[in-house]
Amino acid sequence: MLTPSPRPPARYPIFAAYHIRDDMKIALAQQNYHIGNFEYNIARMKEAIDRARRHQVDLVVFSEQCICGYPAMDLLELDDFIDQCEAAIKALSTCTEGIGVIVGAPTRNPAPQGKRLFNSAYLLSDGQIQDVVHKTLLPTYDVFDESRYFEPADSWHCVQFRNKKIALTICEDIWNVVEPRLYRLSPLDQLIQEQPDCIINISASPFDYDHEQQRIEIIRENVRRYHVPLIYCNTVGAQTELVFDGASLVFNARAELVRHLPSFEEAFEIIELENLTHEPATTQQPPASTQTLRPAFQIDRIHQALLMGIRDYFSKMGFERCVIGSSGGIDSAVTTVLACEALGADRVLSVLMPSDYSSSASVEDAIALSQRLGNRYEIIPIRDIYHSYLQTLKPVFQNRPFGLAEENIQARIRGNLLMAVANKFGYILLNTSNKSELAVGYGTLYGDMAGGLSVLGDVYKLQVYALAYHLNREQEIIPTSILHKAPSAELRPGQRDSDSLPPYEQLDPILYQYIEQHKTMREIIDMGFDPALVQQVVPMVNRNEYKRNQFCPIIRVSSKAFGRGRRIPIVGKY
Repeated sequence: MLTPSPRPPARYPIFAAYHIRDDMKIALAQQNYHIGNFEYNIARMKEAIDRARRHQVDLVVFSEQCICGYPAMDLLELDDFIDQCEAAIKALSTCTEGIGVIVGAPTRNPAPQGKRLFNSAYLLSDGQIQDVVHKTLLPTYDVFDESRYFEPADSWHCVQFRNKKIALTICEDIWNVVEPRLYRLSPLDQLIQEQPDCIINISASPFDYDHEQQRIEIIRENVRRYHVPLIYCNTVGAQTELVFDGASLVFNARAELVRHLPSFEEAFEIIELENLTHEPATTQQPPASTQTLRPAFQIDRIHQALLMGIRDYFSKMGFERCVIGSSGGIDSAVTTVLACEALGADRVLSVLMPSDYSSSASVEDAIALSQRLGNRYEIIPIRDIYHSYLQTLKPVFQNRPFGLAEENIQARIRGNLLMAVANKFGYILLNTSNKSELAVGYGTLYGDMAGGLSVLGDVYKLQVYALAYHLNREQEIIPTSILHKAPSAELRPGQRDSDSLPPYEQLDPILYQYIEQHKTMREIIDMGFDPALVQQVVPMVNRNEYKRNQFCPIIRVSSKAFGRGRRIPIVGKY
């Protein structure tokens, strides 16, 4: 177990080599980590420490659980994994001569009772662990399940570094000021009694398109309450379905936002603590796109989040190329454009699989899209395969009328062909289903629901169209004909999505209220939605949980994505 070195006596001789001054230069290192890749994570942090030292920085701040990457989930239950965390902290501490470093990592709990770990923040300096504090408010909602692994802290103290007192907190510890009903304890209420010079909050707060302004206002409210500068360092990067946007923040004592680090990219920012306390500051506003939080107006941020989700999934898993089923429809078109932007067109293979019911326009549109993007495409007609299936099944189907089974055979043939290509060449199949379809079960298991990663599974159909127009903002990449055609799976003559579903203009708002806003049928109806439509849509969502439970990981961009953040019993009646 790692423990802090004994606290130095009152005159702090351990810091005698430092040039003591009233001010303190603090660097925020907003970095992209790889879960369990200790060598890589430590190397990145060492680079930032070296950079900070060149700029005569006193203290470098990294994000929550940066040593091992967040969220490590059940890897935290492995003793060897925690051993590696401790070894990594020791290795990093050897690089702290003459400089302070704050990092996040799991810590073993020495007490015989409670959970075996704490979620901790370490202060390292001069080759030693100077102090350790533990997280108190452990989130247990949506994708978070920290109480499964960590014991909450039950005592608090400010950490002393040089001649400054720092109220060091971890992620959710700043949320209690706005949602005190959620927690009985308020660490900052305790820490503020020690009169800290600043609050430093290390975080791993994932992106969703409703969250940015809320995050800013919650942190601002903490500063208004405590009248102490606050430095918030968030991680950046995608970890399977979770995307962390960074967007780290610095507020002065007047609750003015003076630094807003970029979203969806690594950043390194140096600040003077004295400027946050004494001098007036020019307030820095967040990017204009974060001012309004209705889903339709966050398309640029959704775009960046999806790119990061694709890029990091491939790079961190060691994958290089992807294959996509290209139908000439809006979903596959947007997925293909995003994949080409994230990975490079030379790493994206589109496969067109026309059937008896595919229109010539759809094939032409899919070809035109790949030609504009410069990615390779192949055409594999499925007509003969499909008729072979029908002939083989004829004795079993007993001449029953054409129906859903025959439609789904086509989707499953396509899924098999795509997976065959993926297996043969070591590609990953990117799924193209959108959130509206997944919500109401408008998809075929082992067919168009196949894939290793879902790009649009947390993006409603109307948002997919908005994304398409956003991608076309500078030049027409997606052919206009794709944008204007009626959505169709083309699995039977003249088929349209509207044959089975309400218009997306009516469907998506109901889904948003039910899924993201947790509204009941009665509440949605009371909002003015058509009662018959609500009573049709909500049961469709409920009865298709079994399909979603077999779906691939979804890049999360909303506050409530399908997957581990929405846990609904498959066999429940509700």
